[in-house]
Amino acid sequence: MPLLFVLVWGQVSFISFCALVRYVVDISPPAFLKANMKSLCVPPRTTAHAENLVLKCLTKLLEFIDKLIFPLHTDPNMVNAGDMNGSGNLMDFLDEPFPDVGTYEDFHTIDWLREKSRDTDRHRKITSKSKESIWEFIKSLLDAWSGWVVMLLIGLLAGTLAGVIDLAVDWMTDLKEGVCLSAFWYSHEQCCWTSNETTFDDRDKCPQWQKWSELLVSQSEGASAYILNYFLYIIWALCFAFLAVSLVRVFAPYACGSGIPEIKTILSGFIIRGYLGKWTLLIKTVTLVLVVSSGLSLGKEGPLVHVACCCGNFFSSLFSKYSKNEGKRREVLSAAAAAGVSVAFGAPIGGVLFSLEEVSYYFPLKTLWRSFFAALVAAFTLRSINPFGNSRLVLFYVEYHTPWYMAELFPFILLGVFGGLWGTLFIRCNIAWCRRRKTTRLGKYPVLEVIVITAITAIIAYPNPYTRRSTSELISELFNDCGALESSQLCDYINDPNMTRPVDDIPDRPAGPGVYSAMWQLALALVFKIVITIFTFGMKIPSGLFIPSMAVGAIAGRMVGIGVEQLAYHHHDWIIFRNWCRPGADCVTPGLYAMVGAAACLGGVTRMTVSLVVIMFELTGGLEYIVPLMAAAVTSKWVADAFGKEGIYEAHIHLNGYPFLDVKDEFTHRTLATDVMRPRRGEAPLSVLTQDSMTVEDVETLIKETDYNGFPVVVSRDSERLIGFAQRRELILAIKNARQRQDGVVSNSIVYFTEDPPEVPPNSPHPLKLRRILNLSPFTVTDHTPMETVVDIFRKLGLRQCLVTRSGRLLGIITKKDVLRHMAQMANQDPESIMFN
Repeated sequence: MPLLFVLVWGQVSFISFCALVRYVVDISPPAFLKANMKSLCVPPRTTAHAENLVLKCLTKLLEFIDKLIFPLHTDPNMVNAGDMNGSGNLMDFLDEPFPDVGTYEDFHTIDWLREKSRDTDRHRKITSKSKESIWEFIKSLLDAWSGWVVMLLIGLLAGTLAGVIDLAVDWMTDLKEGVCLSAFWYSHEQCCWTSNETTFDDRDKCPQWQKWSELLVSQSEGASAYILNYFLYIIWALCFAFLAVSLVRVFAPYACGSGIPEIKTILSGFIIRGYLGKWTLLIKTVTLVLVVSSGLSLGKEGPLVHVACCCGNFFSSLFSKYSKNEGKRREVLSAAAAAGVSVAFGAPIGGVLFSLEEVSYYFPLKTLWRSFFAALVAAFTLRSINPFGNSRLVLFYVEYHTPWYMAELFPFILLGVFGGLWGTLFIRCNIAWCRRRKTTRLGKYPVLEVIVITAITAIIAYPNPYTRRSTSELISELFNDCGALESSQLCDYINDPNMTRPVDDIPDRPAGPGVYSAMWQLALALVFKIVITIFTFGMKIPSGLFIPSMAVGAIAGRMVGIGVEQLAYHHHDWIIFRNWCRPGADCVTPGLYAMVGAAACLGGVTRMTVSLVVIMFELTGGLEYIVPLMAAAVTSKWVADAFGKEGIYEAHIHLNGYPFLDVKDEFTHRTLATDVMRPRRGEAPLSVLTQDSMTVEDVETLIKETDYNGFPVVVSRDSERLIGFAQRRELILAIKNARQRQDGVVSNSIVYFTEDPPEVPPNSPHPLKLRRILNLSPFTVTDHTPMETVVDIFRKLGLRQCLVTRSGRLLGIITKKDVLRHMAQMANQDPESIMFN
């Protein structure tokens, strides 16, 4: 607890420092002695007003010191240059930035090229100003280090939240079966740690821990005690699930699901306001504990990526470098995703590779370094909390004492085939069920659906000890090797009384009745997990897929491993066992098969390869078993890809209609840009702006009558020679600000996008110059450009739209939505399934 207090206090201190840095970086000192000093003597009206006055005083004091130290840098002409070029001319008022320019509306795509250009201009400006004074130099240093500060804060908060979630899940899962009398906040394992009366044979039993039947009716055995524990197990599960779905439905609807499909879409440039907000962070953290504790067939690893990205969005909003640039913000979110996987699996390197391979759309080298740092800090924080009590980052750490042999590659590949088939089956069935939920009345009752699925899960899971326990504990038991000290049914082998082998080198033995009983229970658990996971994933609660998929593979792998082990024991003279499995030798490790099966099933569902293998060996510590993991992962992907290229996350992206251009998809159709561009034959002509012949009223009418995100600007409607492109939102903001700040701007004012104002009659109203918001270099292609090239351009440059020209004359426009609609049409799918623009 003291360590947790120190971590929380440290984060509060860092957040305070972060806010201070934000103020220093964002506030530009006013011109020297420009403001009237009398304004500082006005008594403060509120606390915020008082803070503002203090901040102004400190700013002026620093400026005064700076002027004394660097008098040569005080050039009045340089200070007033902006005023002379900007507000000095009413027609050029937009040469100064105004609020909300450069922002995007909800459910729209960002312009990656513009965001990159804006960041380059900002960096160039900071670099040039850093040579003017020590104040600007300090600001440039803080700006350079702000990225690393954000990564540090993300790692600290993500690691702390993951540790708290792990501890809370451990306690609430055990709460369904009993309570610790000495300290009710202790889980079963923690309660028995503190007991001096616990024996090794009955390590899970201690006087301080009592089941509900013992506490309520003073009975631990018998039918009545079993029925009471059964009933309370179901009640607790229903309470947890109902509370979770109610919190999500009322406070944060975006907190449902895995979050990874939406994170991928956001990182590709799509705007979903509120998806990474503070309420989403809070509700998802709380409800994630509830749903995992309820016993539903879902995990917390995928949602932890969403939680970490919420942390990244929160801290990036404290710095204008990231809050005012959507492209830079997505670099932070990519690193946050890596931190999320780092704390979810205890795999910092695997987290970085997961962000690179599976989630990120734009991943420059600088983001790779910062992702590594964020994952490192998050893993260190989680290790400091030590939620599993084993002084390690992971719950599934294993130590096998037997190497694998070449002959075992065949069952490993078979597990890969099973993983690919399971992945295909799950994706198709789950997408069919989710589509039915969206298109029928079933989707109108999310609370009822969660309650029904939870009740079915609890009723079926309780009688089977392998489904009653948490999925993480199940996987941990399936991964473990059977040593002399293990008491699990899976280790109930018939021992040779004359055996004198060391404890860690136990030879293969014939299976006892406990092993055969466990095999039947595992077979039932496998069928149950396969079926129930299909209906659970996608409900209106936080739901991860990593752990359920790994559980399916681990169960199948353990069963295959026990089968191979018994086959090698009873038929060691077969040619496949003769060279490496002698009688009395420890040949086969069933836990290794469980680990390989878990990797195969997870790969079949998500189609991960490199990051999956790294996560698995970091998750288990099995570094020498990389080759079996690689063989299973590659085989699983090959088999699954034979039935469809989409992983589960890409399938949900397409189901929800998100405008996501997957770099893995191939476009091989021989169509041209002219086949996709709008307007097409029979459609109304393209809505355009002219460079100097439209009035404010004309522009406002065009905006009101259309819903386009932007308008090409041409010389005239006759020539259609392209000048640039103006965004709809920026046109609205520019005209609104002009009416408020500039006298003489009326509906009849001429709007011009040229450098020089047009010739107007003497008594005409002032013209309005909007050149500042004009994109003078929009991306263009010719009408004969192959769509394969156009699609590649949209993917790699992250374009919102592309203009189609012929010899400089505007013909049409292709938007990202047009590209997605065309790709769906070429794949014989409904082109109107793209719901967002």
